Amino acid sequence: MQDHKVNSAKRKKSGILALLALIFVIMLLAGCGNNSAADSGAGNEAAQTNTAEATPSTSPEVEPAVAEAAEATGYPLVVQDELGHEVTLNTAPMKVFAPYMEDSLVVLGVKPVGQWSNKGQGQQYLQDQLAGVPLVDFTSGLPSPEVVMAMQPDLIVLHNSYYAENGVYEQYSKIAPTYVFQQAAGDLDSSVTILGDLLGKQEEAAKGLADYRKKVEEAKTTLAPHIQDKKALIIRFNSRGMFLMGGVYGGFVLAEELGITKSDLVATENSVELSLEVLPQIDADYIFLANDTANTGESFYKELTESALWKSIPAVQAGKVYDVDDRYWLGGGIVAYSNVIDDVLEILAP
Repeated sequence: MQDHKVNSAKRKKSGILALLALIFVIMLLAGCGNNSAADSGAGNEAAQTNTAEATPSTSPEVEPAVAEAAEATGYPLVVQDELGHEVTLNTAPMKVFAPYMEDSLVVLGVKPVGQWSNKGQGQQYLQDQLAGVPLVDFTSGLPSPEVVMAMQPDLIVLHNSYYAENGVYEQYSKIAPTYVFQQAAGDLDSSVTILGDLLGKQEEAAKGLADYRKKVEEAKTTLAPHIQDKKALIIRFNSRGMFLMGGVYGGFVLAEELGITKSDLVATENSVELSLEVLPQIDADYIFLANDTANTGESFYKELTESALWKSIPAVQAGKVYDVDDRYWLGGGIVAYSNVIDDVLEILAP
């Protein structure tokens, strides 16, 4: 009889424990369900009306795919520009504004949302590849933030540090991530490579540079007997006057790419204003004249070439003065530089 009472008590105790355990499990499951509903609805008003379609962002099936895509494209991308600004790109830019870098964009197969222009003209040697791209006027300086904002760029690239001055960088960088070069035209390998990295166009950048490098090496071999111990100088004419061009644009091609020594007058300068009094100091064996396409420098061109001092320069007397197309001699990029090389080959090694 005592054993029966003990067993009965044990059964009652066991039943109570089981019931408590069941209640605990039910409460635990209910709490988890409420938490899940709260988590899935946080920050997502649509989930309140269509929770059946909601998919947790931490799903094991989603995360690896996102990570793999990010790794494949190289984004998010965080870099420092050449002025030390941090630039963050979460995805590959689709709407790029890179005034006066359209040449490099064309090589990468990218059409910008707007193109540099002066007095209603873009870079003429690129227009067959920039059809339909709106002109952005730089006649009076850089466009206002409102003009840039209207294009809705997701990346802005400024090709030299001067463009970033006077608060321009601070204004533009509020519109979109903004990358600034010190002088993109002065180091083509670097600038094209960086642009390719920013736009996710690394293969296109590598191919464009490889083809260009091959052209440069072949040209140097052809020109070698014609440029040994020779100096070259570019004189530019526009509405503001006459200028000696140093190591940028066509001057970069002559000196850095083809190995023609620069005139002492621009040995350490990118641009120097020219006056008639300086003419006796010109020491170049080859002189290239780049008059503004719109002939705004025509009066200065005539003033120079009709002066007695000009006619006394050895290169002038030797017939080593050549008119060239300023549309690409003053351009910066693979297309422009390739055209300059073609001209130099035709002029010096016909």
